[in-house]
Amino acid sequence: MTTESIQPVSFRQFETDFAAFSQALGDSFARYGFAVISDHPLAQAGIDSALASTKAFFALPEPAKRAYMVGQGGQRGYTPFGVETAKGEAHHDLKEFWHMGRDLPAGHPYADVMPPNVWPDEIPGFQPGVSWLYQSLDAMGLKVLEALAVYLGLDRHFFDATVNDGNSVLRLLHYPPTTGEGPHIRAAAHEDINVITLLLGAEEAGLEVLRRDGTWLAINPPPGSLVCNIGDMLQRLTNHRLPSTTHRVVNPAPERRGVARYSTPFFLHFNPDYQIRTLPGCVDAEHPDRYPEPITADGYLRQRLKEIKLL
Repeated sequence: MTTESIQPVSFRQFETDFAAFSQALGDSFARYGFAVISDHPLAQAGIDSALASTKAFFALPEPAKRAYMVGQGGQRGYTPFGVETAKGEAHHDLKEFWHMGRDLPAGHPYADVMPPNVWPDEIPGFQPGVSWLYQSLDAMGLKVLEALAVYLGLDRHFFDATVNDGNSVLRLLHYPPTTGEGPHIRAAAHEDINVITLLLGAEEAGLEVLRRDGTWLAINPPPGSLVCNIGDMLQRLTNHRLPSTTHRVVNPAPERRGVARYSTPFFLHFNPDYQIRTLPGCVDAEHPDRYPEPITADGYLRQRLKEIKLL
């Protein structure tokens, strides 16, 4: 395990020195596939409220939770412990989770691929608290994409129309206490499918990123930080200029095995019909186009969900 750390980028620079913010954030992503954003604007009271509702849901009896298993691919509601399995892995991850997606108006053209949300009746504050967190992370993700657009030499608002109705998902994650070492771990090594991921709850140890030399780098952000990483869709769009890096959540040290881990990754997605076509500015003689055939965001998502046994 390397002792290197990812240096946080202060979100205060977004307003005071956007060019510096864009450069520092893009450089971190280009090097690690990950960035740590400090001083983010999300209200701690709102985060605490959503986390309290999350803990209350996962404390429900198993039959009550399973009543909210709906639809295909775990797109909405509850996915129980022991289902999700990383691509190529024989052993399932040690986690259960809840998914909230975008609320669409009646008759929306994406309604056939973005089902309505479900909400647990047992927890009155769940819907407003979790909806606030979804909307806050969705807005924050757009600001990160503004910075990345400039870093890539694009118009600052290039990504606005590509994600405004994106199939983005907020995942409420519960990793129960563990009893020992493998073969199962909390989240086996994997890459994210989506455009970018914004993660709250990484202060509890366990998240590790695979460096290019094959060693693992622990992500230990300062309290109140947001961890962000590049997903496979953006890696494909940028011809790997921004890499989607392998990461995992390892089991805790013996003294922390009795402690559950909670986190709330927000998987920001393109609009379902967006054509992921390699950006011309990311192709040159030294970097030929790895993906000459475009694919829709929904088509790509479905391919990947089958690989991790959610479809």
